[in-house]
Amino acid sequence: MFYILLFVLCILLFIFGMTIIRFGLFNLSANKLKTWLIKLTRTPLKGMLTGTFITALLQSSSAVMVITIGLISARIMTFPQSIGIILGTNIGTTFKTELITFDIDKILVPLAVCGAGLILFKNKKARSIGMLLFGIASVFTSMKGFELLAQPLTGMPFINKFILSINDNITLSLLTGTVITSIIQSSTAMTGIAMGFLTAGLLQLDAGIAIVLGANIGTCITAVIASIGGGKESRLAAFAHVWLNVFGVLLFIPLIPFLTENATLLASQKDVQLAHISVIFNVATSLIVLPFATKFGEMILFLHDRSSKKTIT
Repeated sequence: MFYILLFVLCILLFIFGMTIIRFGLFNLSANKLKTWLIKLTRTPLKGMLTGTFITALLQSSSAVMVITIGLISARIMTFPQSIGIILGTNIGTTFKTELITFDIDKILVPLAVCGAGLILFKNKKARSIGMLLFGIASVFTSMKGFELLAQPLTGMPFINKFILSINDNITLSLLTGTVITSIIQSSTAMTGIAMGFLTAGLLQLDAGIAIVLGANIGTCITAVIASIGGGKESRLAAFAHVWLNVFGVLLFIPLIPFLTENATLLASQKDVQLAHISVIFNVATSLIVLPFATKFGEMILFLHDRSSKKTIT
């Protein structure tokens, strides 16, 4: 029970770290974000590039989706403009997945101390940089916790049985990633947990890939919740986010054996292999849909707003 409590605390620390990183970066660039989202979305390609950049900057696809849905609700942006952004958020979110593979254990304490000190400053820019540094230290500390706790956790019979069952069942691994991510509302945290178990040698790579694929579906819950009460076009944007990830997952499930067998070509460490595969999944899905962005938008309208006579332009 003690180890489970520590594991939950590591999850909370990870989410806390990602949140204050986002706050710090948002404070440094808040004045420009909405302007970029509104002006640079006239074509799906521009929207995708803008969505990628802003998601990488904020380190959260969910945050960008919430902002986008908010702009749609306020009638500042339209559903067609959001399609490119949705494609971009899936690419931009992979930056944080790659970030957590770096080894900065030796500077975690100085980073946290420096960040905490800067947070106490009255200057907004210094405070924001402090939040950024302290958030990074929190995220990497929690990642170390996932790795260290993986072994004692799997010593518990029911967890050991569950890990063994998902190692042998891709569908269960996929559902695990979806459900847990929808609860903790962070696909990166779910990926970090999978990386910890991979590094400890307790989780097979194919199961880890399936968990990450499921996490991409689970993270859509935030956009769906944000769209409630936001009007028809807000709901359409949320549904587009869901369908994009479901389409990508269905496309990649048959490729899991191939990706597992060739993962060593990407990196030698399993956690880094998983991060690179996550990038491949998100980039490939968005690039495949991009040439058909207009048709994709029309499909969303057909499925979720059949009464509408509008077409995507």
